[in-house]
Amino acid sequence: MSLLNIITKQLIEVIEWTDDSRDTLSYRWPDEDKEIKNGAQLIVRESQQVQFVSAGQFADLFQPGKHTLSTQNIPILSTLQGWKYGFQSPFKCDVYYLNTRLFTGNKWGTANPVMMRDKDFGVVRIRAFGSYDFRIVEAPKFLKEVAGTDQNFRLDEFADTMRSRIVSVFTEALAKAQVPVLDVATRYSDLGDALLQLINPAMREKYGLEISSFILENVSVPPEVEQAIDKRSSMGAIGNLNDYVKYQMGQAMAAGGEGSAAATMPATMAMGFGMAQEMMRSMQSAPAGTAGVG
Repeated sequence: MSLLNIITKQLIEVIEWTDDSRDTLSYRWPDEDKEIKNGAQLIVRESQQVQFVSAGQFADLFQPGKHTLSTQNIPILSTLQGWKYGFQSPFKCDVYYLNTRLFTGNKWGTANPVMMRDKDFGVVRIRAFGSYDFRIVEAPKFLKEVAGTDQNFRLDEFADTMRSRIVSVFTEALAKAQVPVLDVATRYSDLGDALLQLINPAMREKYGLEISSFILENVSVPPEVEQAIDKRSSMGAIGNLNDYVKYQMGQAMAAGGEGSAAATMPATMAMGFGMAQEMMRSMQSAPAGTAGVG
């Protein structure tokens, strides 16, 4: 084998990656310690991005398409390598493929209850779980904060890495939104859409991810808070007690007949009790010495 053939076999001429796993988020292309040839072809398929990393520094990012690697389309790398007049010799660089498709139905949940403040119930512990959809939108940030230098970063690793981070962002968003516990426990289907407006920017800024859907499937509160919520809901269903009593009396009087007295008795007792309470409050608020003067 000639020296030219030996040198040629050590150079990378085509860089491409076909993902057949459906659960790989990022993949460090194996260069087997070879160098990339000047003018090599880089193939980036749909739903892929390629991030070049040179000596630990993020260089050029490539979108879908077929790219010929030259000084013109790797300006950042050229600067990092100090190529003032273009490069002629092969070079080494880490090449990361990122899967930018939408990953759906990812589960999240609170391993332990999270604390939230409520104006009615004070400090309350809640548990919550649900699902979310996401995609990678900022490759450098995702590689730096989530995937790292992993050779093949998969969805199960991502779930383990992000579970506590998702809960942390959820807790911060819930505190910022100042949603009453009553709404958290009874309207969590609507709450997910509302919190998405706060969660998505935070996830993008911190981890380079876009959360396209955030769903709360269940929110639970301690039993004593749940009982208080049930009582408050019951009172809300009854409405104004005075109007309710009057309504009952009117119905009974309209019915007439022998049963009218029996029918009006509970309402009459309730009204009498209310009048007695009102008289007691009047007597207590009257000036000293006026009681019993007639």
